[in-house]
Amino acid sequence: MIKKFKNWLKKDDEVFAKGICFSKIFLIFIIGCFIGVLHENILGFIKHYLKYQEFFWPSHKGVIYGPFNPLYGFGIAFTIWLLARKKRHPLKTFIYGAILGGAIEYITSYLMELVLKTKSWDYSTYFLNIDGRTTIPYMIFWGFAIMVLVHFIYPILSKWIEKIPSKIGKPLVVILVIFITLDMIISFTALGRATLRNKGYEPITVVGEFYDQVYTDEFLKTIYTNMKWVK
Repeated sequence: MIKKFKNWLKKDDEVFAKGICFSKIFLIFIIGCFIGVLHENILGFIKHYLKYQEFFWPSHKGVIYGPFNPLYGFGIAFTIWLLARKKRHPLKTFIYGAILGGAIEYITSYLMELVLKTKSWDYSTYFLNIDGRTTIPYMIFWGFAIMVLVHFIYPILSKWIEKIPSKIGKPLVVILVIFITLDMIISFTALGRATLRNKGYEPITVVGEFYDQVYTDEFLKTIYTNMKWVK
């Protein structure tokens, strides 16, 4: 069976996800979603330990199912698509990255508050903050991180992705697209229903009743641990 599988793969001469195409950008999006959660959890772990001197592994997911944060995924994928298609000096990438990272953080925070009436971060007390939605020091961090991503990490990651046999890569992308799309729809509509619920609106459909029973405020708080409702 294993030999037949290897022979089946050997017949695959097509290079998977060549160049900056949808499949490659999407897989980078998925990787970014996971890395974002890992990054937030590690920072949360360190902060909690320094404050309370006890071990605690937090949850900083962006969706209900799976260790993914689409905000990081979209940010990384969009950054690669925007900045990796053309060669430029690392200093320029740093500047563009700082502006882009700050803009994404600011716009996302604004839209979450406007549409969902929720707030997942507030930098109002931070040094050189911009409306509490981002800060100059964080923008500098994003600039450096994006420079490293575009000039050092992406070339390696791109080669790894292209080594995936297309007979595996193509169905994998389809499966992941379906999964993450449904996951985001469920997660964001659950937040939308929670917003209406907190405003006192009763469900008018079976779906709304199902959401109120399954995706309660208490349950959502275990997923979005930093989220706060705003008036």
